[in-house]
Order: sequence, then C-alpha cells, then structure tokens
Amino acid sequence: MLKELRISNFTIIDDLTIEFEPGLTILTGETGAGKSIIVDAIGLLLGSKASQDMIKTGRKEALVEAFFDTTTHPVLEDLSIASEEGIILRRSISSQGKGRAYVNDSPVSMQTLSAIGSSLVDIHGQHEHQSLLRKEAHLSFLDSYGGLEAPSLSLQSLYREIADMRSRIAEMRTRVRERGQRIDFLRFQVNEIDTAQLRAGEKAVLEEERAILLNLNKLKESSETAYMLLYESEGSSIEHLSTVLAKVRDMAHIDQGAQELLTILESALPLLEDSAILLRKFKDKYDIDPQRLTELDERLELIKRLERKYGEDIDAILSYRNAAEEELRSLEHIDEQLETSEHELNIKEEQLRAMAEELSGKRRIAAGKLEKLVMNELKELGFQKAEFRVDMKKRDAVTSTGSDDVEFLLSANPGEPPKPLIKVASGGELSRIMLALKCIEISNESGVMSDESKKRNKKSPRVTPHPSPITLIFDEVDAGIGGVTARHVGKRLKDIAERYQVLCITHLPQIAALADYHLKIEKALTGNKATVSVTPITGMERRNEIARMLSGRITEGSLKHAGELLGIDK
Repeated sequence: MLKELRISNFTIIDDLTIEFEPGLTILTGETGAGKSIIVDAIGLLLGSKASQDMIKTGRKEALVEAFFDTTTHPVLEDLSIASEEGIILRRSISSQGKGRAYVNDSPVSMQTLSAIGSSLVDIHGQHEHQSLLRKEAHLSFLDSYGGLEAPSLSLQSLYREIADMRSRIAEMRTRVRERGQRIDFLRFQVNEIDTAQLRAGEKAVLEEERAILLNLNKLKESSETAYMLLYESEGSSIEHLSTVLAKVRDMAHIDQGAQELLTILESALPLLEDSAILLRKFKDKYDIDPQRLTELDERLELIKRLERKYGEDIDAILSYRNAAEEELRSLEHIDEQLETSEHELNIKEEQLRAMAEELSGKRRIAAGKLEKLVMNELKELGFQKAEFRVDMKKRDAVTSTGSDDVEFLLSANPGEPPKPLIKVASGGELSRIMLALKCIEISNESGVMSDESKKRNKKSPRVTPHPSPITLIFDEVDAGIGGVTARHVGKRLKDIAERYQVLCITHLPQIAALADYHLKIEKALTGNKATVSVTPITGMERRNEIARMLSGRITEGSLKHAGELLGIDK
C-alpha cells in the first residue's frame, strides 16, 4: 500500500509530506484547499502528462515521490531493481523542459514508471462518471467486465484488414476498367525506352566525345605540332636527346661520376619514345568524320528527351522501364488477381461475421450477469427500486466493434420503464452507477465481493486474484449525492477498504464519518504566499471538521449531528 507521499515545489505546494494508513482514508477540506492537487501529483507517478506550469513560481524543479511497502513486483524483477525494503517512485519536472523518473533510485523510462505506478494505484476521477453519458463507452464497460477485450481487439484487427482488402480491390477494379488504355500506354513506354538501347554511363561518354569534336581543329593542330617537335621533325626532342646520350657516354667512359646522369638520360629516352607513339595515336584519332558530331547531337537529344519523360538520368530511365514492365505484367494478369482477392475477401468477411456473432453471444451472457451485479450494487448504494438494463441491439452491418449496439438503461423509480442514462440519470445517480461499475470491476479483478454480493451472486464469475492495484483513489466520485444515499456510498467504500487501501476525497460528512484515517487539508495565505498543509485528525478535531462539513460552520447543532455520525456522545 501507499505509505508516504512527498510533494515539493508543485503548483502552490512548497514541501509537503503525507503519511497514509490501511483501510479507508478520507481527505477533506474547503474547496480550493489543494485536495485535487495531491491527486494530480500522484497521477504524475502513473504517467500523467507533465508541464512546466506545474512547477511552483520561482522554482527550477518540482518533485513527487511515493513510498509503497510492497516488496515484490514483476517489472522490477525484470529490470533487476532491488525492492526488498519497498518501492519508491520518484518523478521530477524541470523548468528546462526535461523531466526524469526513478524507481528505487534507478533511472527508468516514463513508460516503465507508468507501468509500475498504474499497477500500484488506480485513480477514479471526479468527472469520470460523465463518460456514462457517451453510449459508445457502454460497450467498453461491458467488454471490460466480461473479459472480452482480447476477442474485441481481434475483431477490430480483422475489420481493419478487411477494410484494407476492400480498398485494394476497389483500386484493382478501377485498374481493370482502365486496363486496355493503360496497357497500351505502358507498352509504348517500354518499347520507346528499349528502342533507344540505352547503356549505363553512355551520356557522359557521348558528352566527352562531343566536347572533343567541338575543339577538333585545336586538338589536331596541337597533337601534330607536339608529335613533330618530339619525334618527326629534323632536330626533334628525341634526336637531340640521342645526341646528348652519346656525349654523356663519352663522359662516363672517362669519369665514372657521370654514370648516374647517363642512367637517368637512358631511362628518359624510352619514355619519350612511348610518348611519341601515344601522340601519333591522338593525332590519327582526330581525323574523324565530321558527320559524327551530328550523330552525337542527335543521340544526346534523344537521351535528354527520355530524361524529361522518365527520369533524371539513364539509370532512372531504366528503372522506370523495369517498373513499367512489372506493372504491365500485373495488368495482364489482373483478372486472376482480382478473382483471388475477392475470394479471400469473402472468406475474411465470413470470418468477421462469425467472430462478431460469437462475440455478441458472449456479450449477451456478460450483459445478463452485469445487469444483476449492477442491480445488487445499486441497492447497496441506496437505489432500492431501481432497474438497470443493458440494452443490446443487432446492427445491420458489422463494424469495428462488432454487430452490437449497446446502451445502459435506468429506471430510478418504480413504474417507469428503463430509459437511456442521458435522458433520465441525474449527476448523483450517474456517480452511483459509476461507483457500482467500479465496485464490480474491482471485485471482478480480485475475485472478491462484499458479503451481500456473495449471497446474491453465488453463480457470479470468479477470476484469479490480481495483486494490483493495491491503492484505490476516489476523487469526489460521490459528487451530486447526499443524505441517506451518501451513507450508502460511504458504506460501499468501506467494504472495498476491507480488501484495498482506499483514499477518498469527499465533501460529504456522511462518508467522512466512516473513515479509518482522516486527513484534513488546509490552505493558508500569508501575504502573497499560499501554503498547503495536511494534518491527521482524530477526536474533537475530527468532530469539528465533520461539523464544518455539515453546516459550513461549527455550531452546537452541527457538533451534535457530527457526534451522531461518528457514533459518539456529545
């Protein structure tokens, strides 16, 4: 259970430490005292969204930390985080925009913190009952109670798969209608590209050759002149080098020191001769047919035209061609593909109808049991003559949630037929119905019901006990009720507290009087500064608080009434 909560620099709270006890803990205080701030702080440990607005003005970081005296948890075991002395969840919010989460001082992701926190604490908010006014939420309640989330998700998955198949088939049918024109067009494109006989890298080679042709006269003159000077003319470089070699050989015969120079010159002669051979080839290369330039221009223009139509270069053109050929083959066999797809769709649709029918049957069984359980819970919550029904109608077509249209109906007065909640239920009645559903949900998870529920529902489904959440928080779930009804609601919360640690924020003295542990929340204003305090109260302090809740001020009459609620003498 939750043993201690520490809140620091959070909204209007400077530094607050709250200790909790087992059983039913009631938190009371004036409106705006900070009760919901405490719930919001706990919500952060369950993964609620944080914002920098939550940091107290002028501070750099807000901190929420909770200690649970639970010593084992499967997630901690998987993460190899020791928890022999309990579990400490901590979350910080930084003004720099980066928050951090820790479990027993080990940094964890927000998802891990949420998984652990949500398994330890379950918060039922003060406006949660409003969801009952949305008919679509009723089906979720029913599936949750009946343990039908898995088959419901499977149906949704199959429904999405069928929707995708229908979309693909519709596209294929469109393609069938346009097939003839498309096939002719694709064949033309493939043939046009094939006729061009493109080669990878061809364009660069052609552009280089074209550049040569455009400068042919200069290249030819340069190559011929270089060849003449190097080899062919009288007094060429090679002829002069041969003369130099003869002179240096004469030197080397006399002076051995000239041998190195001779070696260098002898190695240079073959290089010059090789250069002369290459120059001759270049000189002959530049004797090209002038028509070649026209051919190159035409070829390059063809490539550019294909690039404008099919891609930015030859590789892209060839890639487009392969894709077009693939689509062409697909269109030529699309009739067979369409027939196969339609056959598969028929099978899937039949599976969906069968799955929806099976799920509908399970929902009807769950609905019958849920009706009885809710009726029993409502009687414990003060609805002595109420009638609750789960109305199930068959839809004409299967949707992503199946073939069932589910709505909760209520008749709070005898002689009146059950009608949709949105038409007949008041805020207080919605609160009690939500509490009844929560009680059933909790009992269903733990396999444990109140003694009265056990007597009335001997055949109720039992499930394997679930170890968590171990702490339940009800934030003004009793809104909109009072009097005897409030006493009934308090008694039901008291019953739940026999199995769980229950924290309940309330403005109702009838519920507060049933607390095992009572915390009073107060906000004090000193100058421009607000401080929040949480104090355990017993004895006369508690009697005074309940008297305040009864009449808004402490009087002899309200004290007497408070004593009656607490079962003590004046």
